[in-house]
Amino acid sequence: MTTLRQLLDRKGREVLSIAKGATVFDAIKKLAEHDVGSLLVMDGDRLIGIVTERQYARNVFLKGKSSPTTRVEEIMRTPVLVARPEQTVEEAMAVMTKGRVRHLPVIDGGKLVGVVSIGDLVSSKIADQEFVIDQLEHYIRG
Repeated sequence: MTTLRQLLDRKGREVLSIAKGATVFDAIKKLAEHDVGSLLVMDGDRLIGIVTERQYARNVFLKGKSSPTTRVEEIMRTPVLVARPEQTVEEAMAVMTKGRVRHLPVIDGGKLVGVVSIGDLVSSKIADQEFVIDQLEHYIRG
């Protein structure tokens, strides 16, 4: 079974983040620039929250707030569900499903080492299944 460490080794460990005092406008702009659905909210090296398009839609747009004047810390999700690098893709999928989240920061020894999305996990599962199918086909053919 594939671990999150192996997945991060393949996909990369880049983490997009924003400060808690930044405006929601800045966060939405960064999300759009990088074509991602979430940003980790950091206080120095410490993970303190996560802001997503969902938080924006529900806590700013639908409430008639202003993106340029609302701060990220006002809408971020906290506490943040996290995973460990040794967890399997399946375990991470269970955490995400139960917590109803689409992005999961990976913490190793108290340090942020990456983030995985539900899309990353599904792609990994598909690749694993394709490998097994290929091996079975080779076995059947002899």
